[in-house]
Amino acid sequence: MLLDPTSEAESTARVLTARKPSLDGLTIGLLDINKPRGDVFLDRLQQQLGHRGATVLRFAKPTFTKPAPADLRHEIATQCDAVIEALAD
Repeated sequence: MLLDPTSEAESTARVLTARKPSLDGLTIGLLDINKPRGDVFLDRLQQQLGHRGATVLRFAKPTFTKPAPADLRHEIATQCDAVIEALAD
């Protein structure tokens, strides 16, 4: 089960996207939400993804207190095959 952290009143069944067989040639977006030490986690993750054949693009929200702006979401969606969001403190 996947829970949506954006104030869902009831959990909704969602179908997960099929996994890619390899990261080779994929572009992975790393989204830093600007919480303390999230960048440390993403730095290490970028290194590991690079070793597995992925191209990594970095993005950052202006603040962790609000959703990512629409233009940033669009940029990520059009440039990346997948995205990982860093949540850290």
